[in-house]
Amino acid sequence: MQYRVLGRTGIRASEIGFGAWAIGGDQWGPQDDRESMAALHKALDLGCTLIDTAQVYGEGHSEVLIGRVLRERGERVTVATKVPPKNYRWGPPPGADLRDYFPADYIIKRCESSLRNLGTETLDLYQLHTWCPSWEHETEWYEALLKLRQQGKIRYIGISVSDHRPGEANPQIEAGRVDSIQVIYNILDQSPEWRLFPVAQKHHVGIIVRVPLASGALTGKFTQRTRFPKGDWRREWKDREWLHRMVEQVERIQFLTQDGMPLATAALKFVLSHPAVSTLIPGIRNSQQAEMNLSASDGRPLPEEHLRRLRQMYTLGLLGAETSAG
Repeated sequence: MQYRVLGRTGIRASEIGFGAWAIGGDQWGPQDDRESMAALHKALDLGCTLIDTAQVYGEGHSEVLIGRVLRERGERVTVATKVPPKNYRWGPPPGADLRDYFPADYIIKRCESSLRNLGTETLDLYQLHTWCPSWEHETEWYEALLKLRQQGKIRYIGISVSDHRPGEANPQIEAGRVDSIQVIYNILDQSPEWRLFPVAQKHHVGIIVRVPLASGALTGKFTQRTRFPKGDWRREWKDREWLHRMVEQVERIQFLTQDGMPLATAALKFVLSHPAVSTLIPGIRNSQQAEMNLSASDGRPLPEEHLRRLRQMYTLGLLGAETSAG
């Protein structure tokens, strides 16, 4: 396992972290807690030092499982969690009222819930679980987080930006209010390279990449006939054509597997190729996925010719952000 520093925080993060959405057990189909805990143990055994979760994942269940595993092991790793919007609406439209999403008292109350779920006195990284550019000059959310930091209940502040809106919180970076940004970035959505990464690098803000495998499409396992199980959010995705587009475009990048490298490994290495990236958090729900995903951090980069070709394909529109389901 290779490690990178999470921006100006000084946190030494494993290049591959643990994305803990699926182990919440409520939006990715059936999930067994024993498999979830085994996956966490395997990832930590392999050198993972950062776990990303959220209160909305199983309404706290993901946090509870993580806290249980860390107590069993008696060790300390970085845990990042998120406060959901009060109205549970993600990707707020222009003009959205901050008080409907993140009023100060609500942020503080939710922080206390995460502390209880995780069984800890301090959250390493506390992130707003969506953002709106209309809040550029609002400070209530930030003052609440500063209060929590002064009380020792959180260490660092982050924002998880909305799907396919990577630059929407750039003013908060420039104002020095955030230590990290969580964003979608993968072979099929390379837009953060232009719209976020330069600003983050200039201000030494950490980048946590979510959806590096494009909701599973970049594992190469999907076909036009793929059907998702009941309880899997992808089954209800509003755009019925997204699977078709993803499969079509994944077929165009099969050259990545010519030397025997699994497509998923190549996809993770693509994300790691950008120096702005601090860590990436593929979803992990069992020990096999933990082993496969973490093996991508082996110090061997994706060949430069592959990187150039992928970026050229994106520039030409052969790959595109609209294929990512979020």
